[in-house]
Amino acid sequence: MEPISLGPPREERADAARNRAHLLQVARAMVDELGVDKVTMDGLAARAGLGKGTVFRRFGTRAGIFYGLLDEEETQFQQRLLTGPPPLGPGAPPARRLVAFGRARLEFLVANSALCRAAIDPGQPIPMGQSPSRLHVHTMLREACPDIADHRTLTLQLLAALEGPILLYVHAPDKIDPGPLVDSLATGWQILIERVCGCPSGH
Repeated sequence: MEPISLGPPREERADAARNRAHLLQVARAMVDELGVDKVTMDGLAARAGLGKGTVFRRFGTRAGIFYGLLDEEETQFQQRLLTGPPPLGPGAPPARRLVAFGRARLEFLVANSALCRAAIDPGQPIPMGQSPSRLHVHTMLREACPDIADHRTLTLQLLAALEGPILLYVHAPDKIDPGPLVDSLATGWQILIERVCGCPSGH
């Protein structure tokens, strides 16, 4: 039996990772320069100096480009939850962290609303109930409200109350001032958390 060489696959995976990183970097520059609506798969391939087939393999659809950019922003947001300063990061009571999370999440979604719109593939259902912050909210709820029987269901309900309304803004014209919307939803989120947990959040 001939020995199996692992060299070529590793090189291919490394090339794929480099191509993806390069494409995302170029896509980010194009979004900043041209706006989301002007970024196309053909344009990205030409600007990046790669074939259109490479863009398709990395992202699948045009929406996949923006999903990749949004995923990078999401990774940074999740890092703030894990290692950032309190009350958003560790070190504050769980109910207070949940309140801080709500406002930060709303601000994040509004700041990235153009990417959120572009990342939705019209041919696919909107992935409701799959928030990347689901585990964080679930963990904080278990710590803040240990007597609740079904933390999993409550997590989904709270995230729907938080992220659901913002979809109305995501699909609305950009000229809408997001400040009052964020303030209003953040206040409602704080009331929800304090009533669910049966204690003031400290805000």
